[in-house]
This record gives sequence, C-alpha cells and structure tokens, in this order.
Amino acid sequence: MSDAILARGLVKRYGDVVALNGVDLRVPAGSVLGLLGPNGAGKTTVVRILATLLRADSGEATVAGADVRTQPAQVRRRIGLSGQYAAVDEYLTGFENLDMIGRLYHLGASAARARARELLAEFRLEDAADRPTRTYSGGMRRRLDLAGALVADPPVLFLDEPTTGLDPRGRTDMWDVIQRLVAGGTTLLLTTQYLEEADLLADEIVVIDHGRIIAQGTADDLKRQVGGERLELTLADATRLPQVEQLLAPLGTEPAAVDPGRRSLLMPVAQGPASLADALRLLDGTGVVLDDIGLRRPTLDDVFLSLTGRTTQTADDPAAAPGGAPRARRHAGSAEGGAA
Repeated sequence: MSDAILARGLVKRYGDVVALNGVDLRVPAGSVLGLLGPNGAGKTTVVRILATLLRADSGEATVAGADVRTQPAQVRRRIGLSGQYAAVDEYLTGFENLDMIGRLYHLGASAARARARELLAEFRLEDAADRPTRTYSGGMRRRLDLAGALVADPPVLFLDEPTTGLDPRGRTDMWDVIQRLVAGGTTLLLTTQYLEEADLLADEIVVIDHGRIIAQGTADDLKRQVGGERLELTLADATRLPQVEQLLAPLGTEPAAVDPGRRSLLMPVAQGPASLADALRLLDGTGVVLDDIGLRRPTLDDVFLSLTGRTTQTADDPAAAPGGAPRARRHAGSAEGGAA
C-alpha cells in the first residue's frame, strides 16, 4: 500500500518555542491516522505544514505524491482541510457557500451547483440549503464546513479537531460521516483531544507532546503499554476502603488507586476474570457491601495520562495562539492559487 502522507524530521520554531521537534509520520492510502495530544502539543502545526499553510523550518513531507515545499499547488489540488473552527461565510446560504468553493476549484458553474446540491443531501442539510448560515446551529456549520472540504472530492483529507464544540449527538453524526468517507477510500489525518474519537476512528494513533512523538501504534497496542485489566469496586461505605485495599492487595500488580469521594478502588490485575473471582471470594463473609464490581480494560485516557502525566486540556498550540501563525480560514484553496 502506498503512502498518502509521508513526513520526516519536521521542525518548527516560534522564537524560543519549539512547536515541532523532529516529527515523522506515515499514513498509508485509505487509512486513518489519529494525531492525539493536548493543546500545545503541535498537532495543528503538523496539519498546517502538510496542508502548505505553514512552512517547516526543516524536514520534508509529501502529500498524495506531491512535495509540500516545492509543489504546494499540486498538494492543494489533492487535499481537503477542515479546521478547528467552521470556515463558512455566514452571509451566504449553505448552497452558496459550497457553490462558491466549487467555482474556486474551477469546476464550472453547472458542475459546482450539482456538487453543492449533492453534498447538501449527503450531509442532511437540504432543508437548510437556502438559509443564511448565520441561522445554522453549531453542528450544522461543522457539517457544512466538512462538506466544503469535500467539494473537489480530494483523496486526502485533514480534519483538525472536527468535533470540537459539538454536543454528543452532533459528535456522533460527524463520526458517521467520517466513517462513510473512509469506507469510500479517503485517506484521513485526524487531530483530536477526544480519546474515544481516536479509539473509534483511527487505524493507527500517534501521541504527540511538546512537539515530539512519544508513542504510536494501534489503540490496542497503546493500551497494552499501560498494563492489563483493572479490577474496579464501588463500596456502599467508604470507611471500609482501607480494609478492602489491604485484603485485595495480593491480587494487584501495583498498588490500588483509592477514591474515598467516589467510594471506589481501582487496581491493576494480571489474571483478569480469575482475579475478579478471587476478589469476590476474599470479600465473602467480611460484611463489605458492594454497590458495583467489575473488570475494565485500559482506555486511551489511561494511556494518555500514563504517557504525558496530564490531560488533553492545556495551553494552546503555538500555531493557533496569538502571535503564532494565522488560523486556517478556508479549505484547500483554489486549484491554481494559494490557500485561501
């Protein structure tokens, strides 16, 4: 399988701040790479370099066979980009937004109109097609923005935190759209702070922090890095937690995490279901009342906390912050010109 995206040694600095420090990426055609990291990790900087909106200080990259530094126009013809904020003109209707983008891609008037109507139907925006987009909900704007990135039917798509700000229903709808695109053969680089999003959509995940790649692999590969299953208990009486912790200590591969506020205990175990059975046997006859007990596999939340020591909610990416590079405001731009 050929590589739709290939990057080696990408470096980007903003004064004394090193936004990227030698990033290598490889995305086979037709696959999804999830780029995971906290704000400020460098995710948006990677996307902007690959989309030719920003020039790396060093390193090299190709997208859909074109060099981002020496062949930017060819790259722009072959990509779609949807940024963190919906880049739609609120004074135009949904149809007019998509029609305008089609004309920027030189599709011709008839083809641009037909493509606009096709995408409005695909993204369930037909009923709102002739309304100004300032009347759209946040989820509708995000769907229209993604539709705009697909006007030229690009083989490679960059989605930079596409579900930021959406409610759970809107996020689920967007996931359905993304899965349909990938099933149709689109190559996707997805940046996200939502760990369940990467778990659901990505064939492979790259974790980036402070401009460096600190881990990569499938979701299951990364989860295995933080150990096996966890035995999780919730007690009716939090005062019994020390007793339970001591009683179950021999079953754990490391000390339990105890949360008196939630009346819970979480302990990594090596034997899976056997450990659950042993725990129930040890607790039998002690008088400890359980509200809940079960096994849970490590999640990407566990992986991320283990790798970075923090959550995904921190300072902004330098490329997205005041004083950094300007935010991306449109998709890939016209086929002949620069990024719009």
